[in-house]
Amino acid sequence: MTAQHPSTEVEEGSTAATQDSVSELIHLSSGGVSLVLDTSQRRSPAVVHWGRSLTSPIQELRLWAQLDEMPSANSTADTPTRLAILPSHHEGWMGRFGLSGHSNGSSWSPRFHVQSVSLNGEQVHQSEIEAPGGHVEYDLVDSNSGLRVRLEIEMTASGLVRTRATVAVPHQTAGSSEPFPSYSLDELAMAFPVPLRASERLDFSGHWGYERAPQRAPISIGSHVRENRRGRTGHDSAYVLHAGVPGFGFESGEVWGVHVGFSGNHRHFLERLGNGVQVLGGSELLLPGEVTIRPGDDFATPWVYWTYGDGLDAAASRFHEFLRNREQHPWKPRPVVLNVWEAVYFDHSPEHLIFLAEKAAGIGVERFVLDDGWFKGRVNDKAGLGDWVVDEERWPDGLRPLIESVKRLGMEFGIWIEPEMVNLDSDLIRAHPDWLLQASAELPRSARTQYVLDLTRVEAYNHILAQLRALLRDNDIAYIKWDHNRDLLEAGSSINHAPAVHRQTVAVYRLMAELKREFPGVEIESCSAGGARIDLGIAETTDRFWASDNHDALDRQLIQRWTGQLVPPELIGAHVARPQSTTTGRTHSLAFRAGTALFGHFGIEWDISEIDETERQGLARWLEIYKTWRPLLHSGRVVRADMDDDCQLLHGVVARDQSVGLYALVGMRQSASGVPGRIRFPGLAPDRLYRIDLVDSPDFVGHWRNVRWLRDLHGGTGSPTISGELLSTVGLPAPSLQPESLVLFEVTCSN
Repeated sequence: MTAQHPSTEVEEGSTAATQDSVSELIHLSSGGVSLVLDTSQRRSPAVVHWGRSLTSPIQELRLWAQLDEMPSANSTADTPTRLAILPSHHEGWMGRFGLSGHSNGSSWSPRFHVQSVSLNGEQVHQSEIEAPGGHVEYDLVDSNSGLRVRLEIEMTASGLVRTRATVAVPHQTAGSSEPFPSYSLDELAMAFPVPLRASERLDFSGHWGYERAPQRAPISIGSHVRENRRGRTGHDSAYVLHAGVPGFGFESGEVWGVHVGFSGNHRHFLERLGNGVQVLGGSELLLPGEVTIRPGDDFATPWVYWTYGDGLDAAASRFHEFLRNREQHPWKPRPVVLNVWEAVYFDHSPEHLIFLAEKAAGIGVERFVLDDGWFKGRVNDKAGLGDWVVDEERWPDGLRPLIESVKRLGMEFGIWIEPEMVNLDSDLIRAHPDWLLQASAELPRSARTQYVLDLTRVEAYNHILAQLRALLRDNDIAYIKWDHNRDLLEAGSSINHAPAVHRQTVAVYRLMAELKREFPGVEIESCSAGGARIDLGIAETTDRFWASDNHDALDRQLIQRWTGQLVPPELIGAHVARPQSTTTGRTHSLAFRAGTALFGHFGIEWDISEIDETERQGLARWLEIYKTWRPLLHSGRVVRADMDDDCQLLHGVVARDQSVGLYALVGMRQSASGVPGRIRFPGLAPDRLYRIDLVDSPDFVGHWRNVRWLRDLHGGTGSPTISGELLSTVGLPAPSLQPESLVLFEVTCSN
């Protein structure tokens, strides 16, 4: 099969370059990070340094790189093992291979050498190059078989690195007129070395309603491999796999991380071999026989992302800056959302929904979203998926009366869809029962009584595209909540039952991209039974991520905290729901629920037509707070403090110029000690003075009395003014908050 990812054509038939005509050492440096690449003796590119920025001249780096050779251990190959970005067996590597595959049993151990090198699109010939970031391309060829690989390495302005490889199969075998057989690709993985001082790992697990639960453990010899076969990123995704120095935290401790930017099946791995080499790596996970590359064709991997930082906050900020620098990043103020799902579920009454819209506009809502239940036959979750036309029985006049009311009230209109899924009880499947992904003549198991539509099938893809085009053309829709509620089980082609997860994933990307091109003002949210599709692949065509179906503010504190390891606040959907959580049964104050949702893209998931006047005024006040602070929240740097006592959390956002920060101190549970220690305010300039003030925090009543600086602040004596160095390094005594409450602090520079 031919790659569906964007790829660069690999030229055939060019003569091998001489050793002097390709760069041997390239030093990319940006955002406080250095990446040093070595291709000495025209060997496949290797990373000789990835981490803290280096200032040594390139000539010194070249000498050092020549000396930086791991000694051979006893009972191993006579020449030292070399780890390339595409690790190879012939160089003595005994870990996971970079390119795994074969052509009728041959070409399974390629020996790639560099044929040409380019930097930012220009061929380079000097042996040493220094550049402030940029895009490097290596053209590699296996002289034995003729297999070719184009390896792309890019360092962004923030110091984030991303890599992609494209393998091409020639028409003819090297040195022969014989046709090259098709190549069966098993895996195309990339790996970066990590120093052995990084002896602790962190990645994530989770489940529906509790995504991105962190898990830490010591690193030992062997492999830590996280494989995803769900056909979507998954509630239990490894997300970002980190290796760091012992005890690394948010504020300090060197940490290296890898993220596979792909929504389909994927693999993250961390390997430590007995020869003293340790690597992070990632790849797309291909099902058996999923990719066969025919002569003249190629296949490209998804982008694999690599981040480094002194602390998890620094590592996360590189992802945040990368996303914010996208051309399509949504920079207009993130509107306050009201989603009606938990207000009405499937009970769609146009009159009640218009009434609900009036209530929403009255408290300052800016985007009204109609969720599941608006389309033909959708009275429950057992029917209708696939028929993306308005249900005429419940909506005899179509959606226009509701949309016009929403627009007249000054709000945008949004709508829910799940175009990758179908119910058997639908007009689509009654007409085309063979349009389902399945591995055999028998259907795979259902999930939520639904199946997966085969978007790799041209007729099915065009049918859905036409329905969505009509929906957007005929209605003034500014926003789509795009859901994906089940795993891809036995996801085979509806035509020949061959594995189709890769092609299905790429088809979804293409479908989103086509709609965005035709309707450029429409925003798309990636939702997948909550937060099961959050990755940098789907981020290329979406504008928001739904973090979880769980609105419980206590759980959300942690879900949003760790979602932020990849995604900045303005892309994380965070809603205020009813006082008692439908997921956990816990009841929380409005201040705790709203103060938690504040640090994301703020919204409401609650039947506000039934709330009393006190709740209405309180909610309206929180919308004002969000609108006041969203310019900072959605542009500043996220900071998370390493606390003395984990009974409390402190997190915030600080302006780029360090002039102001908004922080939340959160009571998670009771402390084992009577005094929870100190709180520090990370991210402030050490040589500037800052004033601390309280933002509306009704949960804070009674918690300040035994803390002098808070007693003075609350009593009106005056806001304390303290240096950024003392606030961020030493801190102040912490109040003992009640569990499941929070307080907001504004910290403003006064000089």
